[in-house]
Amino acid sequence: MSFAKSLKSGLARHETVLFVVIVLEVILFNAMGRRFLTGDNVANIVRQSVEIGLLALVMTPVVLTGGIDLSVGSLMGLCSVSFGMLWQDAGLSPWAAAAGAVAVGAVGGGLNAALITRLGLPPLIVTLGTFSLFRGLAEAFTGGTKAYTNLPENFLTLGNGFILGVPVQAWVFMVMAAGIGFLVHRTTFGRSVRAIGFSPEGARFAGIPVERRVAAAYTMAGAVAGLAAVIFVSRVTEARANAGVGYELAAITAVVLGGTSIFGGVGSIHGTLLGVAAVAILSNGLSRILSISSISRELSGMLTGALLLLALAAGAAMNMIAARRARRI
Repeated sequence: MSFAKSLKSGLARHETVLFVVIVLEVILFNAMGRRFLTGDNVANIVRQSVEIGLLALVMTPVVLTGGIDLSVGSLMGLCSVSFGMLWQDAGLSPWAAAAGAVAVGAVGGGLNAALITRLGLPPLIVTLGTFSLFRGLAEAFTGGTKAYTNLPENFLTLGNGFILGVPVQAWVFMVMAAGIGFLVHRTTFGRSVRAIGFSPEGARFAGIPVERRVAAAYTMAGAVAGLAAVIFVSRVTEARANAGVGYELAAITAVVLGGTSIFGGVGSIHGTLLGVAAVAILSNGLSRILSISSISRELSGMLTGALLLLALAAGAAMNMIAARRARRI
């Protein structure tokens, strides 16, 4: 393949288009906002995007199987409350309570996995049900108002401290991104979830343990939702039932923006990372503009939705162009 053709193919990639969108976002918000590219604001963008980024990372293999998990945001709320109860009510150390919160998340993800793989229920219906169940449990345990506060300073460092000038939770996110990226792109697990997304029956005939792979994806999503809850609690300095409200939609948006097909089989972790960056920059930039203008706050949701639809339309257009070229060959 010639250099010109290679370049043309590279420019046609979904990730390349999304990267250009991110660059345009940065240029636009830096021109319109005040002190957008300062170190403090960049650190703020990182801090506010880590929890959604973690959910998006583990949502990617779930979506690759052709599934969906609408419960991760609500599970974050339940894990947050579980952390508070284990720490303040049961008397555990914050780090032991954090491990307990991750375990609660894994159990919640395992419940989704069991209902989907053992009973054969649709992932959309199952996770829509547990979306309400997990949030309801979190509010029942706290009466909808109780918050666990006065957390130790050494624990709050996780959500508000720095290591080598980088927010602590960013290091956690980078480790998770590297680990999940390796799992999805360099192991049989990653190849399996893609095969399942393309054709579950074909994957079974190929000897892939479909139910076990799907169960692993949902259980991992639950455990990482627990980790995201711990980081959220450390960042906002309290454990409360409304942790993670709306995060599931932001995570799904980032995954789809990154080029992962909602029908399964196609997607990448590096695309998801670009999707997380696009959503985080858009949210932060709009919030800074709204704070110094009279623009309606509903504009943020409108533009995020428009960006998602634009990405989907661009992906569909690229697929149509590729299909036409293939027919001509």
